[in-house]
Amino acid sequence: MAGAAPEGSAPAWIEACGDVAVTVVMPTYNEAESLPVIAEELLALPLPGLRLLVVDDNSPDGTGRIAEELAESHPGRVEVLHRTVKDGLGRAYVAGMTRAVERGAEYVLQMDADGSHAVAYVPQLIGSALATGAGFVVGSRYVPGGRLASEWAPHRRLLSRWANRYVGAVLRTGLRDATAGFVLWHADVVRALRLEEVRSNGYCFQVELKYAAVRAGCPAVEIPIRFEERRQGASKMSAGVQLEAAVLPWRLLLGDLAAGRAGRVGAVIRPAARRRAGTDRRWP
Repeated sequence: MAGAAPEGSAPAWIEACGDVAVTVVMPTYNEAESLPVIAEELLALPLPGLRLLVVDDNSPDGTGRIAEELAESHPGRVEVLHRTVKDGLGRAYVAGMTRAVERGAEYVLQMDADGSHAVAYVPQLIGSALATGAGFVVGSRYVPGGRLASEWAPHRRLLSRWANRYVGAVLRTGLRDATAGFVLWHADVVRALRLEEVRSNGYCFQVELKYAAVRAGCPAVEIPIRFEERRQGASKMSAGVQLEAAVLPWRLLLGDLAAGRAGRVGAVIRPAARRRAGTDRRWP
Protein backbone atom coordinates (compact mmCIF):
# COMPACT_ATOMS: atom_id res chain seq x y z
CA MET A 1 0.00 0.00 0.00
CA ALA A 2 1.43 3.37 -1.02
CA GLY A 3 2.06 5.80 1.80
CA ALA A 4 1.98 5.47 5.53
CA ALA A 5 -1.28 5.15 7.41
CA PRO A 6 -2.14 8.39 9.20
CA GLU A 7 -1.94 8.41 12.97
CA GLY A 8 -5.02 6.85 14.51
CA SER A 9 -6.43 5.87 11.12
CA ALA A 10 -7.29 2.31 12.15
CA PRO A 11 -9.23 1.04 13.81
CA ALA A 12 -10.57 4.27 15.35
CA TRP A 13 -11.32 6.11 12.09
CA ILE A 14 -12.79 3.02 10.43
CA GLU A 15 -15.07 2.36 13.39
CA ALA A 16 -16.31 5.96 13.24
CA CYS A 17 -17.23 5.64 9.56
CA GLY A 18 -19.88 2.99 10.12
CA ASP A 19 -21.43 2.03 6.79
CA VAL A 20 -21.81 5.58 5.47
CA ALA A 21 -22.48 5.56 1.70
CA VAL A 22 -19.31 6.81 -0.02
CA THR A 23 -18.56 6.64 -3.73
CA VAL A 24 -14.95 7.00 -4.85
CA VAL A 25 -14.96 8.69 -8.26
CA MET A 26 -11.79 7.74 -10.12
CA PRO A 27 -11.16 9.16 -13.61
CA THR A 28 -8.83 7.02 -15.73
CA TYR A 29 -6.88 7.36 -18.95
CA ASN A 30 -4.26 4.70 -19.63
CA GLU A 31 -4.15 3.38 -16.05
CA ALA A 32 -4.33 -0.34 -16.94
CA GLU A 33 -1.46 -1.28 -14.63
CA SER A 34 -2.34 0.76 -11.57
CA LEU A 35 -6.16 0.58 -11.55
CA PRO A 36 -6.51 -3.07 -10.42
CA VAL A 37 -4.08 -2.54 -7.56
CA ILE A 38 -5.69 0.63 -6.21
CA ALA A 39 -9.21 -0.81 -6.68
CA GLU A 40 -8.43 -3.95 -4.69
CA GLU A 41 -6.87 -1.88 -1.90
CA LEU A 42 -10.00 0.29 -1.70
CA LEU A 43 -12.39 -2.64 -1.70
CA ALA A 44 -10.35 -4.37 1.00
CA LEU A 45 -11.11 -1.57 3.47
CA PRO A 46 -13.67 -2.68 6.09
CA LEU A 47 -16.11 -0.01 4.90
CA PRO A 48 -19.31 -1.73 3.74
CA GLY A 49 -20.78 1.50 2.35
CA LEU A 50 -17.87 2.22 0.01
CA ARG A 51 -18.27 1.97 -3.76
CA LEU A 52 -15.94 2.69 -6.66
CA LEU A 53 -17.02 4.49 -9.84
CA VAL A 54 -14.39 4.38 -12.58
CA VAL A 55 -14.81 7.10 -15.23
CA ASP A 56 -12.78 5.99 -18.24
CA ASP A 57 -12.07 8.30 -21.17
CA ASN A 58 -11.80 5.58 -23.82
CA SER A 59 -8.27 4.59 -22.79
CA PRO A 60 -6.36 2.98 -25.67
CA ASP A 61 -4.45 0.70 -23.26
CA GLY A 62 -7.58 -1.24 -22.24
CA THR A 63 -8.25 0.43 -18.89
CA GLY A 64 -11.98 0.46 -19.63
CA ARG A 65 -12.02 -3.30 -20.21
CA ILE A 66 -10.10 -3.89 -16.98
CA ALA A 67 -12.58 -1.68 -15.12
CA GLU A 68 -15.44 -3.79 -16.49
CA GLU A 69 -13.70 -6.93 -15.24
CA LEU A 70 -13.45 -5.36 -11.79
CA ALA A 71 -17.16 -4.54 -11.91
CA GLU A 72 -17.94 -8.17 -12.78
CA SER A 73 -15.75 -9.38 -9.91
CA HIS A 74 -17.32 -6.96 -7.43
CA PRO A 75 -21.01 -6.66 -8.38
CA GLY A 76 -22.76 -3.79 -6.63
CA ARG A 77 -19.48 -2.23 -5.48
CA VAL A 78 -17.73 -1.24 -8.72
CA GLU A 79 -19.34 0.62 -11.59
CA VAL A 80 -17.84 1.91 -14.84
CA LEU A 81 -18.82 5.06 -16.70
CA HIS A 82 -17.40 5.02 -20.24
CA ARG A 83 -16.88 8.33 -22.00
CA THR A 84 -16.21 8.39 -25.74
CA VAL A 85 -14.17 11.59 -25.80
CA LYS A 86 -11.19 12.74 -23.73
CA ASP A 87 -12.06 16.35 -22.92
CA GLY A 88 -10.30 16.83 -19.61
CA LEU A 89 -10.18 15.72 -16.00
CA GLY A 90 -12.80 18.29 -15.01
CA ARG A 91 -15.41 16.94 -17.42
CA ALA A 92 -14.72 13.40 -16.21
CA TYR A 93 -15.26 14.46 -12.59
CA VAL A 94 -18.47 16.33 -13.46
CA ALA A 95 -19.86 13.18 -15.07
CA GLY A 96 -18.71 10.88 -12.27
CA MET A 97 -19.70 13.03 -9.31
CA THR A 98 -23.11 13.72 -10.84
CA ARG A 99 -23.67 9.99 -11.35
CA ALA A 100 -22.55 9.17 -7.80
CA VAL A 101 -24.96 11.63 -6.19
CA GLU A 102 -27.82 10.50 -8.43
CA ARG A 103 -27.19 6.91 -7.31
CA GLY A 104 -27.49 7.79 -3.62
CA ALA A 105 -23.99 8.51 -2.35
CA GLU A 106 -23.88 10.61 0.81
CA TYR A 107 -20.23 11.45 0.24
CA VAL A 108 -18.20 11.57 -2.98
CA LEU A 109 -14.43 11.11 -2.89
CA GLN A 110 -12.18 12.41 -5.67
CA MET A 111 -9.17 10.14 -5.98
CA ASP A 112 -6.39 9.50 -8.52
CA ALA A 113 -5.96 6.06 -10.06
CA ASP A 114 -2.15 6.21 -10.18
CA GLY A 115 -1.42 5.46 -6.52
CA SER A 116 -0.43 8.99 -5.56
CA HIS A 117 -3.32 9.10 -3.08
CA ALA A 118 -2.82 6.44 -0.40
CA VAL A 119 -5.86 4.31 0.37
CA ALA A 120 -4.84 4.38 4.04
CA TYR A 121 -6.14 7.96 4.31
CA VAL A 122 -9.67 7.23 3.08
CA PRO A 123 -11.14 6.36 6.52
CA GLN A 124 -9.59 9.50 8.02
CA LEU A 125 -11.15 11.70 5.34
CA ILE A 126 -14.57 10.18 5.99
CA GLY A 127 -14.17 10.25 9.77
CA SER A 128 -13.08 13.90 9.67
CA ALA A 129 -16.16 14.84 7.68
CA LEU A 130 -18.45 13.04 10.11
CA ALA A 131 -16.73 14.46 13.19
CA THR A 132 -16.66 18.09 12.01
CA GLY A 133 -19.70 18.42 9.77
CA ALA A 134 -17.48 19.87 7.05
CA GLY A 135 -18.90 20.22 3.56
CA PHE A 136 -15.62 19.02 2.12
CA VAL A 137 -12.37 17.58 3.45
CA VAL A 138 -9.06 18.04 1.64
CA GLY A 139 -6.18 15.59 1.82
CA SER A 140 -3.55 18.32 2.05
CA ARG A 141 0.17 18.31 1.30
CA TYR A 142 0.72 21.72 2.88
CA VAL A 143 -0.82 21.70 6.33
CA PRO A 144 1.46 20.69 9.22
CA GLY A 145 2.24 17.00 8.86
CA GLY A 146 1.60 16.96 5.11
CA ARG A 147 4.41 15.87 2.80
CA LEU A 148 5.37 15.39 -0.82
CA ALA A 149 6.92 12.22 -2.17
CA SER A 150 10.65 12.06 -1.59
CA GLU A 151 11.10 11.18 -5.28
CA TRP A 152 9.90 14.61 -6.35
CA ALA A 153 12.64 16.78 -7.84
CA PRO A 154 13.23 20.24 -6.32
CA HIS A 155 11.69 22.03 -9.33
CA ARG A 156 8.45 20.01 -8.99
CA ARG A 157 8.24 20.83 -5.30
CA LEU A 158 8.82 24.50 -6.01
CA LEU A 159 6.22 24.59 -8.79
CA SER A 160 3.59 22.89 -6.62
CA ARG A 161 4.13 25.21 -3.66
CA TRP A 162 4.21 28.27 -5.90
CA ALA A 163 0.96 27.24 -7.60
CA ASN A 164 -0.85 27.01 -4.26
CA ARG A 165 0.51 30.33 -3.03
CA TYR A 166 -0.44 31.95 -6.33
CA VAL A 167 -4.01 30.63 -6.15
CA GLY A 168 -4.25 31.63 -2.49
CA ALA A 169 -3.03 35.16 -3.16
CA VAL A 170 -5.51 35.72 -5.98
CA LEU A 171 -8.61 33.89 -4.72
CA ARG A 172 -8.08 34.03 -0.94
CA THR A 173 -9.75 30.70 -0.27
CA GLY A 174 -7.94 30.23 3.04
CA LEU A 175 -6.94 26.72 1.94
CA ARG A 176 -3.31 25.59 2.14
CA ASP A 177 -3.77 23.11 -0.72
CA ALA A 178 -6.32 24.51 -3.16
CA THR A 179 -4.93 22.43 -6.04
CA ALA A 180 -5.29 19.10 -4.20
CA GLY A 181 -7.11 16.28 -5.98
CA PHE A 182 -7.80 14.06 -2.94
CA VAL A 183 -11.06 15.58 -1.70
CA LEU A 184 -14.18 14.24 0.02
CA TRP A 185 -17.42 16.12 -0.71
CA HIS A 186 -20.79 15.89 1.02
CA ALA A 187 -23.51 15.14 -1.53
CA ASP A 188 -25.52 18.21 -0.45
CA VAL A 189 -22.58 20.41 -1.41
CA VAL A 190 -22.11 18.66 -4.76
CA ARG A 191 -25.76 19.28 -5.59
CA ALA A 192 -25.63 22.92 -4.48
CA LEU A 193 -22.52 23.70 -6.55
CA ARG A 194 -24.29 22.86 -9.85
CA LEU A 195 -21.40 21.01 -11.48
CA GLU A 196 -22.83 21.54 -14.96
CA GLU A 197 -21.85 25.20 -14.64
CA VAL A 198 -18.18 24.49 -13.88
CA ARG A 199 -16.04 25.90 -16.69
CA SER A 200 -12.67 24.22 -16.16
CA ASN A 201 -11.81 21.19 -18.26
CA GLY A 202 -8.46 20.15 -16.80
CA TYR A 203 -6.80 20.01 -13.40
CA CYS A 204 -8.10 23.52 -12.70
CA PHE A 205 -11.42 21.90 -11.90
CA GLN A 206 -9.96 21.24 -8.45
CA VAL A 207 -9.40 24.95 -7.81
CA GLU A 208 -12.67 26.15 -9.32
CA LEU A 209 -14.83 23.77 -7.27
CA LYS A 210 -13.14 24.61 -3.98
CA TYR A 211 -13.32 28.34 -4.72
CA ALA A 212 -17.05 28.10 -5.44
CA ALA A 213 -17.65 26.17 -2.21
CA VAL A 214 -15.59 28.54 -0.03
CA ARG A 215 -17.19 31.59 -1.61
CA ALA A 216 -20.59 30.14 -0.71
CA GLY A 217 -19.58 29.73 2.93
CA CYS A 218 -19.15 25.95 2.87
CA PRO A 219 -17.16 24.72 5.90
CA ALA A 220 -13.92 22.96 4.95
CA VAL A 221 -11.26 20.91 6.73
CA GLU A 222 -7.74 20.01 5.59
CA ILE A 223 -5.97 16.93 6.94
CA PRO A 224 -2.30 16.11 6.33
CA ILE A 225 -1.33 13.43 3.84
CA ARG A 226 1.86 12.22 2.21
CA PHE A 227 1.44 12.64 -1.55
CA GLU A 228 3.14 9.74 -3.32
CA GLU A 229 4.90 9.48 -6.66
CA ARG A 230 2.65 7.77 -9.21
CA ARG A 231 3.24 4.02 -9.48
CA GLN A 232 3.14 3.63 -13.27
CA GLY A 233 2.70 5.72 -16.38
CA ALA A 234 3.45 9.35 -17.07
CA SER A 235 1.97 12.60 -15.79
CA LYS A 236 -0.76 14.13 -17.97
CA MET A 237 0.18 17.70 -17.00
CA SER A 238 0.60 19.36 -20.42
CA ALA A 239 1.61 22.92 -21.32
CA GLY A 240 -2.02 23.69 -22.09
CA VAL A 241 -3.08 22.52 -18.63
CA GLN A 242 -0.40 24.70 -17.03
CA LEU A 243 -1.58 27.73 -19.03
CA GLU A 244 -5.17 27.11 -17.92
CA ALA A 245 -3.95 26.91 -14.34
CA ALA A 246 -2.20 30.28 -14.60
CA VAL A 247 -5.21 32.05 -16.13
CA LEU A 248 -8.04 30.45 -14.14
CA PRO A 249 -7.73 32.34 -10.80
CA TRP A 250 -7.97 35.69 -12.57
CA ARG A 251 -10.83 34.50 -14.75
CA LEU A 252 -12.78 33.41 -11.67
CA LEU A 253 -12.02 36.61 -9.76
CA LEU A 254 -12.83 38.92 -12.67
CA GLY A 255 -16.01 36.97 -13.34
CA ASP A 256 -17.11 37.58 -9.77
CA LEU A 257 -16.25 41.26 -10.04
CA ALA A 258 -18.26 41.59 -13.23
CA ALA A 259 -21.22 39.90 -11.56
CA GLY A 260 -20.94 42.08 -8.45
CA ARG A 261 -20.09 39.16 -6.19
CA ALA A 262 -16.66 40.26 -4.98
CA GLY A 263 -16.34 40.37 -1.22
CA ARG A 264 -19.80 38.98 -0.72
CA VAL A 265 -20.69 35.46 0.38
CA GLY A 266 -23.54 33.89 -1.52
CA ALA A 267 -26.13 31.50 -0.19
CA VAL A 268 -24.32 29.58 2.52
CA ILE A 269 -23.86 25.90 1.71
CA ARG A 270 -23.90 23.67 4.75
CA PRO A 271 -24.51 19.93 4.49
CA ALA A 272 -27.58 18.63 6.24
CA ALA A 273 -26.88 17.06 9.63
CA ARG A 274 -26.24 13.32 9.47
CA ARG A 275 -28.20 10.84 11.45
CA ARG A 276 -26.25 8.49 13.70
CA ALA A 277 -23.58 6.57 11.74
CA GLY A 278 -24.94 3.40 10.23
CA THR A 279 -28.61 4.41 10.21
CA ASP A 280 -28.86 6.22 6.89
CA ARG A 281 -27.01 4.07 4.43
CA ARG A 282 -28.80 4.39 1.11
CA TRP A 283 -27.32 1.67 -1.08
CA PRO A 284 -29.89 -0.90 -2.18
